[in-house]
Amino acid sequence: MPIVNRFADLHVDIAAWRRDIHANPELGYDVQRTARLVAEKLTEFGVDELATGIGKTGVVGVIRGRQTRSGRVIGLRADMDALPILEATGLPYASKVPGRMHACGHDGHTAMLLGAAKYLCETRNFNGTAVVIFQPAEEGGYGARAMVDDGMMERFGIQEVYGMHNVPGVPVGEFAIRPGAFLAAGDGFTIDIEGRGGHAAYPHNCVDTTLIGAQMVVALQSIVSRSVPALESAVVSVASFHTSTDATNIIPQTVQIKGTVRTFDAGVQDLIEAQMKRIVEHTANAHDAKAVLTYERGVPITRNSEAETSFAADAAAEVVDERRVNRNALPELGNEDFSFMLNARPGAFIYIGNGDSASVHHPKFDFNDEAIPFGCSYWTRLVERAMPAV
Repeated sequence: MPIVNRFADLHVDIAAWRRDIHANPELGYDVQRTARLVAEKLTEFGVDELATGIGKTGVVGVIRGRQTRSGRVIGLRADMDALPILEATGLPYASKVPGRMHACGHDGHTAMLLGAAKYLCETRNFNGTAVVIFQPAEEGGYGARAMVDDGMMERFGIQEVYGMHNVPGVPVGEFAIRPGAFLAAGDGFTIDIEGRGGHAAYPHNCVDTTLIGAQMVVALQSIVSRSVPALESAVVSVASFHTSTDATNIIPQTVQIKGTVRTFDAGVQDLIEAQMKRIVEHTANAHDAKAVLTYERGVPITRNSEAETSFAADAAAEVVDERRVNRNALPELGNEDFSFMLNARPGAFIYIGNGDSASVHHPKFDFNDEAIPFGCSYWTRLVERAMPAV
């Protein structure tokens, strides 16, 4: 089954939905407009059941096949939220909200799943139930966990769950996936340092939090290079360093450092947290300062189930040809909160090519509308292949 012809007819409409969402980005759980659009479209398509407010602002649609005797129920998930980035694309449908934009392609993910939902409602050429899941707050808000904690899997009887994300640099019409660990666990940390502020001309009367913080930043980089086994993958990145004053003649009383840790192994995760605590404590003590590390275990490893990964890759290959499906893509140290759903049910997360575009989380990123028919066809094939009509 190549690209579904119906999606050639729907392409203009689906792209229009995508561009409308792109022009009106919303953050985190505050995705009321997007969720309302999704709910209206699903109602218009004729889903058998519609639920809103799952995981605060998530939307779920239930589509039953012509037969349901198989008892199979699979979930398909897309994310709806944008990022706090000032858009720099200059596109006619660019963000209307300064400081917010769809810089990760969630507008495209949502539109593709809507397109697939429309087709599945029209045809119902499967024996079972498809559950389309539209999630808020993927970007750091743990929206997937919120939907799982709201009892979504049990309420709709979901047995397997599948996710998809665009990836710049991979040609349109290609897919990438791997069994096992695909994306890393993502933790966050905050270091609060308190010293003794004062006049910058008299540092001997102060406890210099800027110096202490700088030494901590350098020392943190030694964890991966000198404490993590060489054959393990990990990242410790400091992303924010804020002092309590911007004046050039004041040594600040406090400094706050924030960053992220990425790992593929729970033992390495524990090692890094313990080493960070030692560095923060001993560096502060050496300078007669106070420092507190707050370490937050965040998004778990995105781990694809073996059987479901093979099944998803087979479905993609039926859309685009086996040669255009990378079944053993390299794992990446990015993270994805779809992992919370994969921890609740077996399933698989797949990449779809976005072509030669700016990277995600970049102010010039734009989802490639040419990918729409491939994504919609993949979702459709996944459902019809998992639950073939009798």
